[in-house]
Amino acid sequence: MAAPPAAIELEGLTRRYGERVALQDVTLTVPAGTTLVVFGPNGAGKSTLLRVLATLLRPHSGVVRVLGRALPDDGWAVRGRIGLLTHEPLLYRDLSGRENLRFHARLHGVAFDRVEELLERVGLRLRADDRVHTYSRGMVQRLAVCRAVLHDPDVLLLDEPRANLDPAATDLVEPLIGAASGRTRVVTSHDPAGGLAEADIALGLRGGRTAFVAPVDHVRNAEIGALYR
Repeated sequence: MAAPPAAIELEGLTRRYGERVALQDVTLTVPAGTTLVVFGPNGAGKSTLLRVLATLLRPHSGVVRVLGRALPDDGWAVRGRIGLLTHEPLLYRDLSGRENLRFHARLHGVAFDRVEELLERVGLRLRADDRVHTYSRGMVQRLAVCRAVLHDPDVLLLDEPRANLDPAATDLVEPLIGAASGRTRVVTSHDPAGGLAEADIALGLRGGRTAFVAPVDHVRNAEIGALYR
């Protein structure tokens, strides 16, 4: 059986903020339908990696391909096929939950039926007409999950996606953003056991450089722990 095509390919990816190097010479391949988990301390470059893949930041050097398209030149061709969930929920606080999702539905040409389906699935239907600034942090996170998957993306970029979620809420969003969703995923995590359990490939970043990249069954907890020391 032929191997699945690569959904994400990085060759020598480097990204700087002024004189500070955020990512240095990162190289890896993520086959379609698999999950890459990214470990590293704060400031290691995890969020920068997601933002480059989401076409929000331009690489300064190296090759970046997402779904076969080179970034940033072909970013227009893949932007609508990517779902992004970050620490910033990318929601309008003075709009209701339903209004937020309908706004994004119009941008992507998605029917409003999809909005109602997602609100029901994450348990927000009864609060859908309340303004987002009245939501708890967990409710905001659930709504942000809805926004990220609203357009049925091929690739999900998830920055600590279960932050602020209690076990019941985690169970609600898991079918949408978990491994069972069938999508290619890049997930950042500080949880070695949980991160390895849901992924196929692990990347360790420290100071923007690759400490390790390997199939998860080749990565030891000690290697992950060393990133934080």
